[in-house]
Amino acid sequence: MVDGNTKAKENPSNNLMKDIGCFIFYFLLSTIITWCFVMMSPLYISNEQMFLSTSIAGAKWAIQIIAGLIFLKEKSFLFLRKIGFVCFVGSCCLIPFIALGTSGIADAAEFFVGSLLFAVAVMVVLYYRAVKQTGLSIAWWVGWLCCLAVAVLLQLTVVFHYL
Repeated sequence: MVDGNTKAKENPSNNLMKDIGCFIFYFLLSTIITWCFVMMSPLYISNEQMFLSTSIAGAKWAIQIIAGLIFLKEKSFLFLRKIGFVCFVGSCCLIPFIALGTSGIADAAEFFVGSLLFAVAVMVVLYYRAVKQTGLSIAWWVGWLCCLAVAVLLQLTVVFHYL
């Protein structure tokens, strides 16, 4: 028979495994969905441009993951699970563009950009919520916003040569 103390001792390990599994699952699915989104976009003119764009987007998340692993100690995988979910929901916001683009109904650049802006807006709100739920300083959210701003500037300048 398991007493309450043994169960309490086992629970953190179970939560850790759940957090790690969800973190990996969310980011893996997000990567697949985001790649499909990029493949359907009318704005990319080469494979190199697609790889560069997805690398920049991935680097924004990689910075947060590495910082979480280094600085958050016991909260690291809880936080990573929560931001993995943020990334996943943001990627799911792109699915209508993928579906309509695949069917040939909509492949306009305006719909691509609108989908992207909507996904980013949703992620900004959810990332803030993830930071608050994890009990972290608002500086984590501000840090992600800074990473996001740099990623957008890199997309506009290096990938699309707009600025």
